[in-house]
Formats: sequence, structure tokens, C-alpha cells
Amino acid sequence: MRQAGRYMAEYREVRARMSFLELCHDSQTAAEVTVTAARKLGVDAAIIFADILLVLEPLEVGVEFTKGDGPRIREPLRSAERIATLPDYDTADRLAFVYEAIRITRRELPEIPLIGFAGAPFTLASYLIEGGGSRNYVETKRFMYEHEEAWHQLLGLLARLVNSYLGHQVAAGAQALQLFDSWVGCLSPRDYRRYVLPHSAAALAGLSQQVPVIHFGTNTNGLFPLIREAGGDVIGVDWRIDLDQAWDIIGEDSAVQGNLDPVTLFAPRDQLADAARQVLRHAAGRPGHVFNLGHGILPHTPVDHVRYLVDLVHEESSRR
Repeated sequence: MRQAGRYMAEYREVRARMSFLELCHDSQTAAEVTVTAARKLGVDAAIIFADILLVLEPLEVGVEFTKGDGPRIREPLRSAERIATLPDYDTADRLAFVYEAIRITRRELPEIPLIGFAGAPFTLASYLIEGGGSRNYVETKRFMYEHEEAWHQLLGLLARLVNSYLGHQVAAGAQALQLFDSWVGCLSPRDYRRYVLPHSAAALAGLSQQVPVIHFGTNTNGLFPLIREAGGDVIGVDWRIDLDQAWDIIGEDSAVQGNLDPVTLFAPRDQLADAARQVLRHAAGRPGHVFNLGHGILPHTPVDHVRYLVDLVHEESSRR
């Protein structure tokens, strides 16, 4: 969950000489920060340095990252007519810098698997319509309800782009994939099934036959069965539910990822250890648990606490 980021001094040094988007587009440097973070933390897999909004850049909607790396869409989509003008571009060409970063990382970091990723259609559409972050996603839901045909047209386009993008990441060497639907927890089960599920399924179509796929969202306790229906070999769980309860809902035959609260990394080490051990107790040694944070690591997180957590999980897991 965001291995390389503002909490790492090495990342801040790189960012002092280039913008966030310049870093994403510089394949060699993106690979460098990926490798540096993975080796410094001692994790069991690396995730390529990129951003979920990169797939939106070729749509010519004005993707930018403001001070503090906050994502923003300068020209939000607010009409059905505007949706009809969006291009269905070639991801092989327009996102080639990501695939090159994956190839470089695989050469430089052969000792652990590399995870590729993309944003899910709903979360990407929300960025496009809201223009940035939101508390209640009013504009997104209003558009979804008022312009259902255009909504499905938009998500259909995004699903095709995401599926192609992820497929090219696998071809470049990614050994697992993660689909981030960070904002989908704002929906009811009814709305998820009607407006989202077919498109998330289309975004993931055929990928699990190539590599393991993680399907992640936050605030999704009421959506677990539907998210699993949409696809994925591993279902992400955030910290708002105990892991064992989530696993009971998702189903014992599925793998799960999670679910430590990222803010716990700011706690004293004894409390951090207690929280991590509780996650492991809830996993109870069942096969298919990927220990992880319940969402992205936060700026200013103490790096020594992250490394302590990784070492603790390795030690505790070896005893189970």
C-alpha cells in the first residue's frame, strides 16, 4: 500500500528535482524508487511506482497533481455529451512508460514478485466527474442516476482501458495485479450491482488466468459478496471490520488482504505490535492471508515503524 511515498527520505530527494507526474513518466526513476522502497522495508513483494490517474491522462481532461500531490481534474465531466467525445486510445502506446518501469524493476529486483495495478472504473469515473476528492460523491451519484446510459458508456470505456492496461503490465513482467476501487464504499449494494459490478468484472476479465489478482476497496463491508462476484483471487479488507468476520462474509475459499489501520504505524511499538498480532490471530494461520495495511501508508509515517512491522509479521508468521 504505497510503499514509496512522502514518508521516505529517498523519495523526497527524488521529488525535490522533479514533479510527481515527471517521476511517473520517467521509467528509470520510477523503477528506482520502487526498488529502493522494497529493499529498505524488506517486504515480500514490490508494487510498481505509478498512479491510478495515469490511465486518464490520454483522455485530455487535464490531470494534474497540486501542492502535496493532490490529484485534480481541471475539466470535470458533467454532461452526457462530453462523455461521447472521450477517445478510446491505445494503452500499449500511451502508457508505455509504465511497462518500461516494470521491465526495469524486474531486472533490478529479481528476488521478490512485482505487483502492477490500476484504478477501478468507478473510482476513475468519480475522479473524472468530481474533479478531485469528495466526501459524499454527490456529483458522481447525480450523474449516475440522471444519465444512466452515459454512465455505462463512460464506465465501459474505462473498463476496456483498465483491462488493456493491466494486461500490458503482465506482459511487461508484473507477477500479480491489484485493482484499486478506493471510493466504491460510498455505494449501496443495490447501486453497486446496477452501476458498477459489470464494469469491474469487465476490467478484470481474463486477468486471473494469467496472474493472481487483488480486488481492493475501502468502506466495503456491505459489498464483499458483490466485489468477489466482480472478480479477483484476493479480496482487500480495510480496518473497519475484524479480519475473521470479513473472511466469513467473503468465503473461506477466497484469499484476503489486510487489514491494519495505517494510523497504527504512528503508535508506540508495543501498541503497534499488539494490533499486528491481532490481525494475525484473526487470520488464524489460514492459507491465503496477505498481511497488509487496510489502505495506503500516510505521509510522515515513521519509516522505522514500518520496518519494525515487517520484521514482526515475518517473525510471528514463522511461528504459525
